[in-house]
Amino acid sequence: MTGFGRADGPLGLSAEVRTVNSRHLEVRVRLPRELAALEREARAEASRFFERGQVEISVRFPKEGELSPRLELDLDSARRYANAAQALVSELQLPSDLSAARLLSLPGVARLRDPELEIEALEAGLLETISSACAAAAEMRGREGEALLRELRGRLARIEALVGQVETRAAAVLAGLRGRLEKRLAALAPELETDPARLEQEVVLYVDRQDVTEETVRLRSHLEQFAETLDAPGAVGRKLEFVLQEIGRETNTIGSKSADAALSRAVVDLKTEQEKLREQVLNVE
Repeated sequence: MTGFGRADGPLGLSAEVRTVNSRHLEVRVRLPRELAALEREARAEASRFFERGQVEISVRFPKEGELSPRLELDLDSARRYANAAQALVSELQLPSDLSAARLLSLPGVARLRDPELEIEALEAGLLETISSACAAAAEMRGREGEALLRELRGRLARIEALVGQVETRAAAVLAGLRGRLEKRLAALAPELETDPARLEQEVVLYVDRQDVTEETVRLRSHLEQFAETLDAPGAVGRKLEFVLQEIGRETNTIGSKSADAALSRAVVDLKTEQEKLREQVLNVE
């Protein structure tokens, strides 16, 4: 799920957290160079809030204030530039156009120096700021999760309805198949010198090979497990993916046994809904 959070910390520090979908947890931290030593702590702080997804943390120093770079002037260098320019003006009778702004642009006259920071003193404030930003992003993901849960339940209900269609059609197909076989064998019976009981056994075996009752029972069991997992606390995304794999496995078996056009169409609809469900499950933490 996507999320965004921002928080301001002490001395003007600010942190932004962005999250997007990902199969695993991947935390990227961008800290100011002076705080790079705290990257591991920042990752650990983020892992308290997220178990899945790509998480990007950006921390910035303020442009002004105690943590902003300071301008330093080298007056000796500036003075030497000015004296040299004045000497050229006097010796070569040149016009003097050396302004203060131009002096500042000359090498060595001005430079920005980063403040010397005590990382230990900033660590607590930095981690607290990151924590607040992560909490805001997690809250946003939670709101998205409520909408996602409704979507998943709707897809699940659609799949259950399709399983019902498969069960109804499969029962009708088997009944028709058995009836046709029995009539055909009865018509051929006088010409066959085979034990009638053996023929009945062969009919049963042939019909059983196309029976999908076991698959639909397991499929419904997996659907129940999927629904229960949706209500379970904590991160359930990976478990939902596993259950969805089992649902797909049973559906494929039903499709391979199907020799009926209507039943095959129902299986295709079932697979289509499962694929939509799988895409949404990737968003679940």
